[in-house]
Amino acid sequence: MPHNLVLRSKKRTIPITIVSEEKLPDWHRKLGPFHRKWLSESGFKGKINSFSLLPDVGGGIQRVVFIGGKNSEVWSWSLLASNLPSENYHIESSVDKHTSNDIALGWGLANYEFTKYRKARLNRPKLIWPKRSDKKQIVATLDAIKIVRDLINTPAEDMGPSELALFARSIGKNYTARTRVIVGDSLLKENYPMIHTVGRASDDKPRLIDMRWGKVGPRVTLVGKGVCFDTGGLDIKSAAGMLRMKKDMGGAAHVLGLGSMIMSANLPIRLRILIGAVENAVSGNSYRPLDVLPTRKGITVENANTDAEGRLVLGDCLAEASREKPDLLIDYATLTGASRVAVGIELAALYSNNDQLAKDIEKHSKITSDPVWRLPLYQPYRKMLDSNVADLSSASEGPFGGGITAALFLKEFVDDDIPWAHFDIMAWNTSAKPGRPEGGEAQAMRCVYSLICDRFGF
Repeated sequence: MPHNLVLRSKKRTIPITIVSEEKLPDWHRKLGPFHRKWLSESGFKGKINSFSLLPDVGGGIQRVVFIGGKNSEVWSWSLLASNLPSENYHIESSVDKHTSNDIALGWGLANYEFTKYRKARLNRPKLIWPKRSDKKQIVATLDAIKIVRDLINTPAEDMGPSELALFARSIGKNYTARTRVIVGDSLLKENYPMIHTVGRASDDKPRLIDMRWGKVGPRVTLVGKGVCFDTGGLDIKSAAGMLRMKKDMGGAAHVLGLGSMIMSANLPIRLRILIGAVENAVSGNSYRPLDVLPTRKGITVENANTDAEGRLVLGDCLAEASREKPDLLIDYATLTGASRVAVGIELAALYSNNDQLAKDIEKHSKITSDPVWRLPLYQPYRKMLDSNVADLSSASEGPFGGGITAALFLKEFVDDDIPWAHFDIMAWNTSAKPGRPEGGEAQAMRCVYSLICDRFGF
């Protein structure tokens, strides 16, 4: 996307002065009477993350003053970029590398818009790259977020399992990764029965996307839920419930975005990406409530509800991922409404079988302004998944703890000695905010990239 971050400008650039809350009184006293009067009469209060334009004697913009502080983050700079006049600017103040990166990332994200079906409308200001910012990493991050948002925003008519597989192949080709796609009945031959069962009713055949990159270093495996549209199956959703279901492949979008960040940085790891790409459709061969399904792990699952399909697709992927004993296993899924009720839409619900991993993710979440909230894998709830006819039920009967029981279901397919984190995400902004337009959104992706770099010493 056009991130509006430039190396130089032929035109005059307007300075942005960053003033901390505690230093604001001193800065204010040093202003001339003209600007002090201007700020007073314009009602400028100097609150954190607020800004004001200081005019010159000719009525133009002399400079911008931005009130920064401990609560300034990536989105603070998106707010600035979204509201300043469309001119050229530079950061006048000296800032550390972390703040420089936040400024550049927030500025770039304010320029995102989905333009697959219409021309661009935004006319945002330009910023000279902040001096200490990591240009390569910022561009890679902006590109990855664009991948996630664009994939989620694309309607299912143009982003079914076949198109998702083609896009994954294009990502793999770009980084010389090895991409294998198992299609339709071949899933049964190669023992991915739950992926096949969920997707068999669609005329766009179900797929397993399996991408590998890198030959040395720790094994990092990313698993994404790729339900390209979810009708709910025979337990069909209401019209309102079905409205945004093009976003149900948001987990797949996340692992492709995160994978592109890893490969772009050429991190010395052995990366594997597994995506179950399906459409949960309705036809004469749809799977049914209380059908008993075989699985890649070898256990049987009684299907409690055809609208709880994502965990079935993930189950086969996680079983395959566990076979190689990765050093880190991460999955992303737009899995349950229960987790949305618990933490809302802006927090990624985190479940993990490893306390240290969870703590590290939470630490990097704060560093990157990429919020997550840990919920428990409360083992006593496992009995809610007991079945009288199979090894495991896909969902509990009652309405309580749905996010936890879904995570406990996934846990059955992950070996206990593998550090694993499961993100139950919304992957959608229901209303627009600076840098975060309504529509598809990347969650807990930047924080996991930061975690990977820190965990393995890159």
